[in-house]
Amino acid sequence: MDLNILAMLVWTLSGSVLLFILMYVDSLFTKYKDFAEVKAGNMAVTTRMVMKLFAQGYVLATSISTAGHLGEALLVSVVSFVILLILESVVHFMIRRWANLDLDTGIQQGKTGYGLFSGALHIVGALIIAACL
Repeated sequence: MDLNILAMLVWTLSGSVLLFILMYVDSLFTKYKDFAEVKAGNMAVTTRMVMKLFAQGYVLATSISTAGHLGEALLVSVVSFVILLILESVVHFMIRRWANLDLDTGIQQGKTGYGLFSGALHIVGALIIAACL
């Protein structure tokens, strides 16, 4: 087997496992049970989760393309996840405080616009982080 193909398989598998773990960890920080809400058809939760997955995948793809080693790419993705998690908490707090808009409650209630807004914050954050890599 060609080493490039083997490397591609290892990087893809490692990235997929990391993304699954990150999405699971993210679900622990929401006020609702993400996967149960998705299963129940809550489009706001689904929208936020899909946009968050895209954001993390984009950062991972960018880190893979710039990293020399698999470990470096995975570490950059984990650090970016933590940064995005902190930024999400800060922005949600500011919006709740200044605009009297509780994104988490709106998402849990199935308000798709809230999920889009929250997901867009993740994508914008990912674009900024990826530009710094």
